[in-house]
Amino acid sequence: MNIFTTFKLAVRALWRNKVRTFLTMLGIVFGIGAVIAMVASGQGAQAQVKEVFNSLGTNVLILSGGAQRSFGASGGAGSRQSLTWDDIAALQSGEIPTIKYVVPTMSTRTQVASEESNWQTSVTGTISTWFTVRNWEATQGAVFDEDTGNSSAKVAVIGQTVATQLFASASPIGQAIRINGQPFEVIGVLAVKGQGPRGDNDDIIIIPIKTYQQKLDKGLAKYLKGEVLISMVEDGQAETTMAKVSALLRDRHKLDANDEDDFRIRNPAEFAKAQQDSTERIATLLALVAAVSLLIGGIGVMNIMRVSVIERTREIGIRMAVGAKPIDVMTQFLVESLVLAAIGGLLGLALGYGAAQYMASYFGWKFFFPAATAGIAFAVAGGVGVGFGLYPAIRAAQLDPITALRYES
Repeated sequence: MNIFTTFKLAVRALWRNKVRTFLTMLGIVFGIGAVIAMVASGQGAQAQVKEVFNSLGTNVLILSGGAQRSFGASGGAGSRQSLTWDDIAALQSGEIPTIKYVVPTMSTRTQVASEESNWQTSVTGTISTWFTVRNWEATQGAVFDEDTGNSSAKVAVIGQTVATQLFASASPIGQAIRINGQPFEVIGVLAVKGQGPRGDNDDIIIIPIKTYQQKLDKGLAKYLKGEVLISMVEDGQAETTMAKVSALLRDRHKLDANDEDDFRIRNPAEFAKAQQDSTERIATLLALVAAVSLLIGGIGVMNIMRVSVIERTREIGIRMAVGAKPIDVMTQFLVESLVLAAIGGLLGLALGYGAAQYMASYFGWKFFFPAATAGIAFAVAGGVGVGFGLYPAIRAAQLDPITALRYES
């Protein structure tokens, strides 16, 4: 008996029991769908974590003041004004060879207004290399250059959220905005970055740091009332750079061996890695749970095929009596199992694709369809069909024709 005839007989047998066939396939469908959806969701979540921390800039350390303590109460990280402009100059001097850029930043939230609208947003004063460190370019106009960044020019580069709130669909370039009552010219609109660890990245205005000091800063001129971004020359230099920066600042601040640091250095990559590891573990766990559901679906296939063998014992006896060999009988039942698994696998792929797309839309992360995982899952479905259909098929092939002909269902 050729394979085409065997396939046709298998499909006919399955079609005779449509409801049972459909219910048997559901285990495979949901198993494959769950595997695809869980793996895709895990990849999407990992990509989202990576994008969030990349928004801070690559290979960057964040230096800020320490915690101010008063009568035993801590004011929290950054509340102590301990970093001076001379400290920043020392870091920029090249004394630490692993440092590429040192970028001072000062930020506040204040009201801004255009001729038509107003909005409260974050205003950051910094220098031109801030855009390089943050990997952030302008989609309209341009960011300010080194000369402008070191000047007192009243120019501003705005994020997309600010542009939308103040100018709707009109071009902001060349338009005037008032920041804390002071007029500024918009020279650029930044590319969209979306959400970050500190909220909406695009809800921001960047102005030259000297302009910020003159128009918005109310702190002491000697101290930096903000943070410093430290970009390193190469990846993998974070620990060395942190140790050298700490040693330099402790020496400059004349701290004894028993004194606590009056500054704080953070490495966003450490938080990103911890979050990534956590997401990977959850994704692996979900994939394992989904795999168990696929296994249960395979057991369902085996159980139904075993029942089918019992129900069709007389039919098997008749086929053997007219010349069918045991291998023909075994092949027919294996093909039935494989058809069940293959159709269930295809439906499962469609279900997994739809579920992954919905979850990506619901949680707001990038949609991934893991083609390799889909191929493996489909192959596993075929393996489940063959593996779990093998025992019933062998049992059918081993039936004695005389006994099978006498069987009464």
